[in-house]
Amino acid sequence: MQPLLHDLVVAVAAPTSVLCGADGQIRATGVQGMFHADARVLSEAVLRLDGEEPEPIGDAPASAGTIHFVAFARRPGGPTVRIRRTRVVSPARMDERITLEASESVTTTVTLDLASDLAPMALVRSGGTGTPLAPHPGPGSLRWSREGITVTAGHDGAGPGSRLSWAVTLEPGAPHELTFTVRVNDPSAVISPPVRDHDWNPARVTSGDRRLARLVARSLEDLRGLRLADGDDTYLGAGVPWYLTLFGRDSIWAARMLLPLGTGLAFGTLRVLARRQGTRLDPVSGEAPGKIMHELRREDLHLPGSGLALPAAYYGTIDATPLWISLLHDAWRWGLPGDRVAELLPHLDAALGWLAGQGGGFLEYEDVSGRGLVHQGWKDSGDAVRFRDGRLAQPPIALAEVQGYACRAALDAAALLDAFGRPDGDRWREYAAALAIGFRDRFWVPGGYPALALDRGGRPVDSLTSNIGHLLGTGLLTRDEERSVVAALSSDAMSGSYGLRTMSTDDRGFAPLSYHCGSVWAHDTAIVAAGMARAGFGAEAAALIDGLLTAAEAFDYRLPELHSGDSRALLSRPMPYPAACRPQAWSAAASVLMLQAVLGLEPDVPGGRVRLDPLPGLPFGELAATGLAIGGTPVDVTVGATGATISGLPAGLSVE
Repeated sequence: MQPLLHDLVVAVAAPTSVLCGADGQIRATGVQGMFHADARVLSEAVLRLDGEEPEPIGDAPASAGTIHFVAFARRPGGPTVRIRRTRVVSPARMDERITLEASESVTTTVTLDLASDLAPMALVRSGGTGTPLAPHPGPGSLRWSREGITVTAGHDGAGPGSRLSWAVTLEPGAPHELTFTVRVNDPSAVISPPVRDHDWNPARVTSGDRRLARLVARSLEDLRGLRLADGDDTYLGAGVPWYLTLFGRDSIWAARMLLPLGTGLAFGTLRVLARRQGTRLDPVSGEAPGKIMHELRREDLHLPGSGLALPAAYYGTIDATPLWISLLHDAWRWGLPGDRVAELLPHLDAALGWLAGQGGGFLEYEDVSGRGLVHQGWKDSGDAVRFRDGRLAQPPIALAEVQGYACRAALDAAALLDAFGRPDGDRWREYAAALAIGFRDRFWVPGGYPALALDRGGRPVDSLTSNIGHLLGTGLLTRDEERSVVAALSSDAMSGSYGLRTMSTDDRGFAPLSYHCGSVWAHDTAIVAAGMARAGFGAEAAALIDGLLTAAEAFDYRLPELHSGDSRALLSRPMPYPAACRPQAWSAAASVLMLQAVLGLEPDVPGGRVRLDPLPGLPFGELAATGLAIGGTPVDVTVGATGATISGLPAGLSVE
């Protein structure tokens, strides 16, 4: 079974992460360990004093990759030793400093047991364990190696074997420090660390509701730790520990959410995915000409007991391609220079070719290999698409939100084609109009909301889900239809938790701790809240954002991949989903999207306009955001009782 990690402490500097107990110990169990590029390179690091583990007091993160752990060792009738472990994770490296202090003279033997099993992430994720490798000791070091990966632990202690030992005499007022370092050499890794210190503007937020400012600050720090690079291009790995690699959908959404901080990350993400854009038809990998990939791994992904066998480069996603188109368009609107947009236009043509190749109807998916993902939207668990009575829908599946993505992508592509003097803009506007008509005819159900999907027989899958919130602002809905969607999602059955539930409590498939049928996903809630805000439903948007801020406070401002969908009236805080990734790129990036929604900031740099329309009534108090970026220029936005202002706009832009 998949290991749980909700009570673990995580440090990350992609492509390296460390997961351990709250006491700082790395034990040979579950998903604890030091991971690098889909391999567990250190499976144990247990500290003892005179053969006994210290008693933990607490932990304090200093950054995404640096954590302090404090403990003490007590002796009956003897002095107490205070231990502080400072762990610093950087790409392919972990440094640890152990500081010992005592108020009386004391002699103690400190030992540290280290082990490495070099287990692949797929084995760990399925609940398996690797066999610890025999170390190769050397002067001041231990070394493990297998299949091209070499792990070296450098230390200032003594052996033998994988147990390091220090004889320490402590005196009052004289702390004693011990150190060890773990380095990884992994030439076969398919992901690489970032090449720059910063990839977006260092924005700062102050707010009357301090939760928003704290969430943005913690999230931006976590996002720094999730950065990966392909050459000079930066993108975000999806999340720790299961998905710290390139994920088309996740990386695109996260980059799109961070556009208020600059277009550099979006441009890097677009280029990285464009280099891997499909060129051939392959039913096993799901690759097709023009299609944007789903995920990239070191090797083929086999999850024991799941039936999944995904190729290392897997394309089983129905939505990454239209989302890539819209990311290009939105980056252009935020000020991505024209020459950079032009560089990607051939890839836009290829993506549109894939979209056109799906036929004149709805975008739908079906895994024909029998080994890939059954569901290929963002809700990709096996039971995610079900009717209101709980029955599972059978593929091929046409998801509601994917039709919205396709409509928006067509309109976005038309705008780009027109602006860059290319043909076919009208063709794609006609495509979007026809899609909206078809959606109106086929998806709406008697309850007054769009179905989650159409199944194999073209039947509406009539459960009420958060997916329909993604339709807001896509061009697929009329104003009255948007009002109906907002009303359905604002009901207590959908919005009565800490954020937006993925499925209504009135549906038979609802379960608050399911992966996609009743839980709350931060990115999902933020996307819907932003859509509500743009459409003029400010009170409804503010209610969803408030729910997420309350959840963020409960999770120490590191929003997990998802959390429980329990009622706010029942539980005073959200419960964790025990196997959720954290940090998770689009959960962290959701903080910036929520900030943008509160500010009502929508630039159109090519059109020379900036819209500034904050949520009415100052629901989160007076607000100031400094260091945002429009057109490559830092801008500051303030929202207060007397109105909203923006300063630093590039020449030629005016506020509407």
